[in-house]
Amino acid sequence: MIDALAVFDIGKTNIKLSLVDAQGHELAVRRRANEVVQGGFYPHHDVDAIEAWLLSTLSELAQQAYISAIVPVTHGATAALVDEHGLVLPIADYEQSFRTSSPSPEYEALRPAFDHTFSPSLGLGLNLGRQLYWLQQTYPEAFGRAHRLLMYPQYWAWRLCGVAAAEVTSLGCHTDLWQPSDGTYSSLVASCGWTQLMPSLHPAWAELGWLHPHLVRQTGLPSDCRILCGIHDSNASLLRYLDRSDNGPRVVLSTGTWLIAAALDGGLDCLREQSDMLANVNARGEAIACMRFMGGREFAELAGSTPHVCNEADLQALVDSQSMALPCFSGCGGPFAGRQGHISGSVPETAAGRYALATLYCVLMTEYCLEHLQASGPVVVEGSFTANPYFAPLLAATSGGREVFCSEDGSGTTMGGWILRHWREHPHGAALPAPKAVAPLRLRGWESYRQAWRHAVTPLLRNEDIPFF
Repeated sequence: MIDALAVFDIGKTNIKLSLVDAQGHELAVRRRANEVVQGGFYPHHDVDAIEAWLLSTLSELAQQAYISAIVPVTHGATAALVDEHGLVLPIADYEQSFRTSSPSPEYEALRPAFDHTFSPSLGLGLNLGRQLYWLQQTYPEAFGRAHRLLMYPQYWAWRLCGVAAAEVTSLGCHTDLWQPSDGTYSSLVASCGWTQLMPSLHPAWAELGWLHPHLVRQTGLPSDCRILCGIHDSNASLLRYLDRSDNGPRVVLSTGTWLIAAALDGGLDCLREQSDMLANVNARGEAIACMRFMGGREFAELAGSTPHVCNEADLQALVDSQSMALPCFSGCGGPFAGRQGHISGSVPETAAGRYALATLYCVLMTEYCLEHLQASGPVVVEGSFTANPYFAPLLAATSGGREVFCSEDGSGTTMGGWILRHWREHPHGAALPAPKAVAPLRLRGWESYRQAWRHAVTPLLRNEDIPFF
């Protein structure tokens, strides 16, 4: 039976389990929606249902391959508080308010300055520290029973093998908990009394242990199935591009529910907290300048519940009529967070027209992020937007002559999981296919359309002294 890796990928919208062979080929994929439970203490992730699906799906895939390892990959801003038995509180969904009316000091007074953590002050629960503070103030007894604080990938590793670990990509993902320049926890952790909850640090590729014996019996997986520490999903997409000795892409667009632009060679001086610019931390502990917006969520809002791929004529019609979407169309995050999005000009009547409008919007928002990051070098598109036939070509026509590439596998997170498993042999994914260069799509009147969009969004900026470059 062929040897394979199982990549357990929990995105904010969807969950995926992929079987990948030793050469990086996807053998099988299973998916389900990531639904949030609205009842109980507060909106939270249904980890019991997710775990039941995971184990059932592993049992099925165990009939197809010898699964020698499992690596968890998850979205950020999510963590679990556990004791020796399991969760002491449900794992909170970050898309809710975490404001406290407690007489304790307000969270903003406790969180470190932006130039220490490069973690901007965000709405809802996008700052993990804000979630934890709210839980501590609101449910002090339950919080006090916790033995460990586990980032979301490491929670799943713990459930599978019983070893508690911490890892920098999730700790450094706009949590307020990590100080990238020093590679240490921020002052917030000690101020709130959380230091003793933090497990020992391990690299994302570390093998923490073997699959629990009772899970071996339940799933039929081999007893020597290894559980890797795991990684934050957008950082999984960066792994194959971390080697700075080649001439490959230097800006990675990790696309899914969020579109995150990561400038691998960018400095941190350009980061502005009020524009949702931040430093994520890569698997080697290095700070990476990033800017993001909820690209997948906003695309879905514009394209509708039954999206239909457009053609070039649909795009051209919108450019000719100067019909455009103006930010924003999501409930949280991004440089225009809190603004109500609207469509200027005629609203497309067809599903294909709405798909075209969503594509143009996401291209222009991405250009906005790239310019404010002052990101230089070739760009590569990873993740769900690789399935859009016009996103990368339009971006190539927008980026001032810079090269744009498109990953052919369509899932940077899955291939990132593969790289972790083979880190010692292929630490930068050298064995994986190189991304393909994209030819620009040059629409008539495109430059005029771009300039009109820029002019329209300028008054919406939260910090109006930030110009387009």
